Amino acid sequence: MPLVDTKYFGALPYSGESVFDFPLGLPAFEAECSFVPIELPEHAPLVFLQSLTNPELCFLALPVQVVDREYRLRIAAEDLAALGLDPHHQPALGADVLVLTLISLRDSFSGTANLMAPIVVNLKNRRAVQAIRDDRAYSHQHPLSQKAREEAC
Repeated sequence: MPLVDTKYFGALPYSGESVFDFPLGLPAFEAECSFVPIELPEHAPLVFLQSLTNPELCFLALPVQVVDREYRLRIAAEDLAALGLDPHHQPALGADVLVLTLISLRDSFSGTANLMAPIVVNLKNRRAVQAIRDDRAYSHQHPLSQKAREEAC
């Protein structure tokens, strides 16, 4: 089993089938195309998105429904195509895609979630994109509720 080097957790084993493939990279990290999700029971429901090539690069994420149970997914046709999904049909959360929101921590751990540009992963082929919404339904600095903070700790 291969190992991924991480800054925070040391070397961890991972399965090749667990890797998220970002064919376009991530905004500001276009060269970073392979990430492995690290889910540790003691930190559930947090997901650490660890770069396979850069041990220093790890994003903190939560399943979008932990932050907003009523989240309405809207993905642009070009992002659907990049995911290998039908560009004319919005996928179902949990059935077709995994949706993660990136978390930013600052000011004594007052966290915010980026609901405007979630990470969307096709559950069948593990292709992923950061799907930037073309509307203003959500913020890139959505405050984490006390409940979401408690669930994340």
